Amino acid sequence: MERKRQTTQGIFKLPLFLLVWAIASLAMWVPAIHALVLDDHQTSQSFFYSGVLGLMLVTLIALSLGNKVPQYGMPGQLLSLLATFVVLPVFLALPVTDTLGNTRFLNAYFDMVSAVTTTGADIYDDPARLPASLHLWRGLVGWMGGLLMLIAAAAVLAPLSLGGFEVTARGEPGGRVTAPYVERGSARRMLWMVTRNLAPIYIGLTFALWGLLMVTGGQGLVSLVHAMSVMATSGISAVGGVEHANHGIGAEMILFLFMFFSVSRLTFSSDTLITGARRLDQDPEFRLGLLLVISIPMMLFFRHWLAAFEVDATNDLPQALRSLWGAMFTVLSFLTTTGFESADWEAAQRWSGLETPGMILIGMAMIGGGVATTAGGVKLLRVYALYLNGLREMERLMHPSSVSGEGRGKRRLQKNGAYVAWVFFMLFALSLAVISTSLSLVGADFEQALILSVSALSTTGPLTEIAGSAPINLGVLPASAKLILCVAMVLGRLETLALIALLSPNLWRS
Repeated sequence: MERKRQTTQGIFKLPLFLLVWAIASLAMWVPAIHALVLDDHQTSQSFFYSGVLGLMLVTLIALSLGNKVPQYGMPGQLLSLLATFVVLPVFLALPVTDTLGNTRFLNAYFDMVSAVTTTGADIYDDPARLPASLHLWRGLVGWMGGLLMLIAAAAVLAPLSLGGFEVTARGEPGGRVTAPYVERGSARRMLWMVTRNLAPIYIGLTFALWGLLMVTGGQGLVSLVHAMSVMATSGISAVGGVEHANHGIGAEMILFLFMFFSVSRLTFSSDTLITGARRLDQDPEFRLGLLLVISIPMMLFFRHWLAAFEVDATNDLPQALRSLWGAMFTVLSFLTTTGFESADWEAAQRWSGLETPGMILIGMAMIGGGVATTAGGVKLLRVYALYLNGLREMERLMHPSSVSGEGRGKRRLQKNGAYVAWVFFMLFALSLAVISTSLSLVGADFEQALILSVSALSTTGPLTEIAGSAPINLGVLPASAKLILCVAMVLGRLETLALIALLSPNLWRS
């Protein structure tokens, strides 16, 4: 027993990047076994030998380190996260390239960056081109990327006041860290504690969703990939989307309920909540997300009577209900940056008569989900902080001598939370402008550049298929554009403030 405990402690002394690499190597045996069951021996060998190669490399690197394991704290963990999103996809793409055989390595690398960052941009537009086990691998990589971000939110980003915690925590990004568990040597213990508490919940919810989708008549692999995609908000599908899975409205309702886990972390854990109400109905992120999910579809629904002279629509009640449901499901899906489209979304578009519904979905993806969830975007808590600041400024215009009170919703926000949220929003807008301009320089038109930039920075890959006047074929983009999008996806997943913090000497001295 004592020897086992010492072995476990020795494993967790390794850098975070090596631990993630080892887990990814072991995960390759899952599609290898799946392909073996399907008698697809070539695919099975590709994944099995790639997994063996990864474990050998991790073992050799661990042995070469010996007792000279780097003693770093949270900044080193943050650097490991960056390496996971930039370097690890090179290894993850090996079985993809070997399995397909007729694809460039850059395309496979792009696909793995898209998966591990939970972006879910399909560079292979034809699902039939990929073997079933490769679909499983893409969904599994996205699922593991979502779990990694859930763990990193509490174990890495929260102590550094990043990832949305700069709005609530007392500390400037890149400045002096005041969390009590940031001392050298405590980072790994914190990582293990968060993993032990969150991983069972994440895995259990995924299997529960998979079982419910199977009960509604879904196919095994398709339902599993969709369950993993919803929990990780990756939007990866084995059939090109939920609308092509023939799940039915019952399955969409189940997916709809599970998407709320990405609206607020309080839906499954309160480990990152320092102050404020722990009740879900008092959580500002959940309430704001619920408001958007209800108000935006209702606006599209009532627009039918305003635009009736432009569209050929009837007053059929079933069609009206289908359009309302299609709008609610799709709005929540893109708000959580999952990107699944309801089978009734086309009915919602016809009912509303709106010529550019993609702009609404772009706006939802930019807002994003909750802090410390798998969702991307600006995050609901930052939007809420800006909203409160706007209300306060209007109140001061009417009553200059008034004193602001501390309501329930304000207890999670620090005094300068709105200022920091505005800084992040400006950095997001600046990143959007730089990425869009870079894509335009390599040949993309304005609409394509904007959609591609928002989809990458908000980690909502399906925007490329639904937001524009026509789907964007990522496979025909030049190599330079694909590399730019890889940078944007990593930037959107880690966020600009985290990368700026990595360049701060004060953070490394803390």
